[in-house]
Amino acid sequence: MTKIERLKSDLAKRILIIDGAMGTMIQRYKLSEADYRGEQFKSHTSDLQGCNDLLSLTQPGVIEEIHAEYFAAGADIVETNTFSSTSICLADYKLEKYAYDLNLASAKIARKVADEFTKKTPDKPRYVAGALGPTNKTLSLSPDVNDPGYRAVSFDEVVDSYKEEARGLVDGGVDLFLVETVFDTLNCKAALFALKDLMEELKIEIPIMISGTIVDASGRTLSGQTPEAFYISISHSEPLSVGLNCALGPDQMRPFIEEVSNIAECFVSCYPNAGLPNQFGEYDLGPKEMAATVKEFAESGFVNIIGGCCGTTPEHIKAIADAIKDVAPRKLPVMVD
Repeated sequence: MTKIERLKSDLAKRILIIDGAMGTMIQRYKLSEADYRGEQFKSHTSDLQGCNDLLSLTQPGVIEEIHAEYFAAGADIVETNTFSSTSICLADYKLEKYAYDLNLASAKIARKVADEFTKKTPDKPRYVAGALGPTNKTLSLSPDVNDPGYRAVSFDEVVDSYKEEARGLVDGGVDLFLVETVFDTLNCKAALFALKDLMEELKIEIPIMISGTIVDASGRTLSGQTPEAFYISISHSEPLSVGLNCALGPDQMRPFIEEVSNIAECFVSCYPNAGLPNQFGEYDLGPKEMAATVKEFAESGFVNIIGGCCGTTPEHIKAIADAIKDVAPRKLPVMVD
């Protein structure tokens, strides 16, 4: 049985756990500008503090520790530290030429930790998902209110940027691609095009997870789609899973993940924030409370993969893993020709 066949077999038998927030954990280290720069970027012309993805090069031990904490808490899947590792995003820090290097380094770190945990418990293999974030540009909306037709970036530029990112992730050894926090479906389509193009070029097959973001109680993505419309828009890519993450806490996300679950022909993932941010931008929903809510998602048959996004920690992931360990996964619908 190949590793991907094992993954699909596991998904049919139990709910898998994906990790929690990377940024929340990095904040615990209270890293300085000098820490972010390391030796390699000591003389870089832009401020680098806050460029969390760069830590895969300058503070790899920190990223390794965070992955290990999530695996120890019960995660089956960890995401690479590459949420903003496209050249488009890295341009804000004048780091665009390091896009491939960052993705390669991040994937290698996650792969190393995953393999170490799999060796300890071969009956529970650990997986690495190469994270491809939404970028900081949107293809569907103009950033200039006076020029609705203007776009800060072209579709082809987004495709090229994602393809470069994906190449680094593949070379670093990821098991999956995770196109996540999708607020603009056209950006997502560019990512999917890039992934399919790269896989065809390299003659490989890597499963794709897709996770959208419902931005508020309106129940729509930023580019205006309902969960059903979003799913229909991307279902042609035949993803391993589709789901929702970020923006909302579990209580607010419930009706939307139910909608996805009702129509998806693939596995369903869900990793909400630890509630909504307070006036200080912090997340107050504790591990026990969050686990109780997402357990209800599981008991309702909504999910196959569950975890946490902003504000969540290994404590949240352990509580979630403990809460759902005996709950059966969502069954895939039987398709009739």
